[in-house]
Amino acid sequence: MRCTWGTAGLAVLALASAVGCGPGPLTVAQPASASAELQGKWWTWAASEPEETNPVADDDGSACDRNQPEDVWFLAGTFGGEAERECTVPAGRPIAFPLVNYFGDGQDCIAFMDDAEGSALLDGSPVEPEVYEGESIIVQGLEGNAITGARERFTTTGCGLWVQLPALGLGQHILKIIGRSGDLSVGVEYRLTVQEPSESSEPPELSV
Repeated sequence: MRCTWGTAGLAVLALASAVGCGPGPLTVAQPASASAELQGKWWTWAASEPEETNPVADDDGSACDRNQPEDVWFLAGTFGGEAERECTVPAGRPIAFPLVNYFGDGQDCIAFMDDAEGSALLDGSPVEPEVYEGESIIVQGLEGNAITGARERFTTTGCGLWVQLPALGLGQHILKIIGRSGDLSVGVEYRLTVQEPSESSEPPELSV
C-alpha cells in the first residue's frame, strides 16, 4: 500500500492516503534519528485533521496554522495538483516540509525514492533538499483524519525529499515547492508573512 503526499508534502497515499492507508508492516523500535523524528512528527501533524481543515488539502492557506508544534512550523504539499497559499509564520520559528514523501512498506519506499524528484525556491533562490531513505517512524493519527482515517498509533517506514529552513527574517517571503514520484505530482506557492507573535491578553478570571 502506498501512502504518499507530495510537494514538500509527504504522504498522501497517492490520494488513497486521503481515503485511508494502512500502516504497513510493523518494525522493531530503534533509537530515532533526527530525520525519523521529523518525519514522524510531520505525519502526525498531517494526520491530526479531517480533509476540510487539513493543511495538505488546503486551497488558500487558511489551515496552515492548524495544530502547529511549538518548536517548528510545518508546511504541506497537496494530495496531487497545485495550490497557492498565504500563511503567517511566527518569528523565530524554523520551517520544515517535504517536497514529496511517503510512508508504508519498506520495499515500496525504496521504489518511491527511486522515482522521487523535487525542488524548492525561497525568494527566487534554490534550496537543496535532504534525501531521507527508508527510516522507522512513529505516526499518531486522530479519528477521521485525512491521512489514515483512524485513531491509531503505529510504526512504519518513512522516506522522502525534505527541506529544513532556519527561522526567516521578518516580512514577506515567496516559497515555491514542486515534488513528484510516480503518478503523484504536486506544486505549491506559499506567500509567507513572518511576524512577531501578538501578545495574548490574560484570560478573564472565572468567578464561581
